[in-house]
Amino acid sequence: MPVIIIIADGVRPDTLSAALARTNDRPPVAPAIARSAEEGAFFTVTSCFPTVTGPAYAPFLMGRYPGAIGLPGLRWFDRSRATCSFPTFARSYVGHQMRRVDRDLDPTAPTLFELASRSVGALSVISRGLAPSARVTTSTARVARTHFSGNVRGWLDIDRDVVEEVVRRVRDERPDFVFAALTGIDKSSHAQGHDAPIVGDAIGIVDELVARLRIDAEEGGYWDDTHIWITSDHGHSPVRAHDDLARGIADFGLRVMSHPWILTLAPQAAVMVSGNAMAHVYLELEQRRRPFWNALRPRWESLASALLDRPSVDLLLLPNESHGCEVRSRDRGTAVVTFDGARFGYRRITGDPLALGADLRRADAQAAYDATIDTDYPDSVVQIATIARAPRAGDLILSAARDWDFRARYEPIPHVSSHGALHREHMLVPLVVNRPPARVPRRTVDVMPSALAALGIDAPAGLDGISFLERARRTRAA
Repeated sequence: MPVIIIIADGVRPDTLSAALARTNDRPPVAPAIARSAEEGAFFTVTSCFPTVTGPAYAPFLMGRYPGAIGLPGLRWFDRSRATCSFPTFARSYVGHQMRRVDRDLDPTAPTLFELASRSVGALSVISRGLAPSARVTTSTARVARTHFSGNVRGWLDIDRDVVEEVVRRVRDERPDFVFAALTGIDKSSHAQGHDAPIVGDAIGIVDELVARLRIDAEEGGYWDDTHIWITSDHGHSPVRAHDDLARGIADFGLRVMSHPWILTLAPQAAVMVSGNAMAHVYLELEQRRRPFWNALRPRWESLASALLDRPSVDLLLLPNESHGCEVRSRDRGTAVVTFDGARFGYRRITGDPLALGADLRRADAQAAYDATIDTDYPDSVVQIATIARAPRAGDLILSAARDWDFRARYEPIPHVSSHGALHREHMLVPLVVNRPPARVPRRTVDVMPSALAALGIDAPAGLDGISFLERARRTRAA
């Protein structure tokens, strides 16, 4: 029973829904995806924090939140010096260090490629377990030329080439599992906005892949056994102002290291931006063990307060011990997110920064989801708890305000739309399945265990997701 996961990178649920709609004067922009949704279902689920390509692929391929397995963001600082090398001890998956992702991941957390031996992966940032011959890629030179020249249409050309190769591989090789990422929607959204006409063109390319895979499966007699799921890793929201966060922290009197000019003499802080609407800030870089906020507060409270005063900052996260995280909002006060095993809490201190309207006490992951899903920060309690205890996360973690991001320089294409933050426009993504599931999916981490169930493979221990192809087990009262 083949499983094909197609990542329409960066597409929002409302954008995709509009492309599937019929009107009196036109058919759907994406008729093949619309047909899948009619025969199966269209869901809106939550992604993970940070909502950024690369880390946000981990839920699909590993069933785990990225921070917990070694990917706290698109860029991060290695305080331990155990993974990243001298002289910077820093990582950026934008560029040649993308090849380091597989080695940076927790080796005890298996990927779908490792569990499903007959696989094909296209433009997957995570590829551990995937044989070189099973990888669909494009040349590094072509990617660099397209990126640095700001050629947005060039990304759509790359998507078209990927479609051709994936269709050929599936037809000829009949793999059990396929993971295909198409990035044109994301690149177009950054450049022109999520509702720009070129985004519709990029959605059309995703639809072509779905249509051609279906035709081949029907002609080959295996359509009835095929699962095709179309989803995304993050959404988008408009950006009208760019805050140079690294320069702002340098203005506080600190020597700051940040990408792309990462070499800094005796740096005192590291600013690692992702998406570009979230950032990790690392302090006291000489310390090899991660200090928590309760130890840093006496020396760095003034910096934290100054950052929260910046109009670009919506939420400031301060991991204060191994089981908690202070959450601050400039206008809505302070609260604490707590976590103990599989239980989560939210306690308002001076206000309600996540706007939940109530405290949470020892809620499980599903109850925490339910308490947050209709707010501006869906699944925020679980996501904050997860990133706060990630060993590679920053000492201060920032989620950007609407209309802002944290990177004012060095982007080949000036971003008019961004992602990475905890806002619902970034956190909510579509999930189209071509067959009705047994239960309603909630999160992107549910995709990986569902794929394993379809493939008849036992799920490994430690997954954050739950299969939507299997009904929830009822437990008897004690």
